[in-house]
Amino acid sequence: MTLSELDLERIRELRVRRPDAVAQAAAARPRRSVDDDDGWFMLIAADHPARGALAVRRDAMAMADRYELLRRIVTALQRPGVDGVLGTADVLEDLLLLGVLDDKVVIGSMNRGGLHGASFELDDRFTGYDAETIAAMGFEGGKMLCRIDMADAGTVATLESCARAVTALGRRRLMAMVEPFVSSRSSGRVANDLSAAAVIRSIAIASGLGATSGYTWLKLPVVDDMEQVMRATTLPTLLLGGDPAGLPDQTYAAWEKALALPGVRGLVIGRSLLYPPGDDVAGAVDTAAALVRAARNASAPASADGK
Repeated sequence: MTLSELDLERIRELRVRRPDAVAQAAAARPRRSVDDDDGWFMLIAADHPARGALAVRRDAMAMADRYELLRRIVTALQRPGVDGVLGTADVLEDLLLLGVLDDKVVIGSMNRGGLHGASFELDDRFTGYDAETIAAMGFEGGKMLCRIDMADAGTVATLESCARAVTALGRRRLMAMVEPFVSSRSSGRVANDLSAAAVIRSIAIASGLGATSGYTWLKLPVVDDMEQVMRATTLPTLLLGGDPAGLPDQTYAAWEKALALPGVRGLVIGRSLLYPPGDDVAGAVDTAAALVRAARNASAPASADGK
């Protein structure tokens, strides 16, 4: 489908006159079981706005136009090889009403309380989905941000909340996608430590959250020495894109190299694909999907006759 102004106005009318249409659309959605899949995923991330993070590169308000954001997400979801989307309730419910989530993997974003640039940014409270609602909506899992600041006593509350969410999702046999960072504040700004040592430390902490790790997946940045990073866990891992920087070809090359590592099972990319240089969303998504497809094929076990 090509998203039109009429489609968007229809969403506005449904939200006013038929708020129950969201639950009805969720109940009627043909679902795709994560367990029945091959364990490889190409997902579109669309939960940045709820944390007040609207910037892409030097455009501070790039994601502010909801109509334009939805058009880009719809374009991405319709490309071959795209398995699903990660988002907050407002975005996912718009997509449900548009009817573009059929047979897609849908992950609800759970904690968006650490607003970008706020004095309380590292207080990553659960202000979005909870496990009960994710299950009731028929979604496939929940994602949580877990930033760890060793100098901030408030970090322990984030760890406890994430642990409870991992446990609650696990009890419902739903994917618990944990995105950990070692973070710190300097001159009023929060920065994530993207050294291999810091990412490994964040993995060790995040992997132990909750009463079970049976349904835990990690969402990790692509950093230097990813080989060492991926030796820090046996949990399945998806790679994130972050705020795009540098040339696209360099980014794709880094993704391709990391996708070949044991334990890596795909990509969860947002701004890099939804707002690419040159604005060719379909082209950027196709390139990323092709990388995942190639890694998936390369990892497939050989048949019994060796073919």
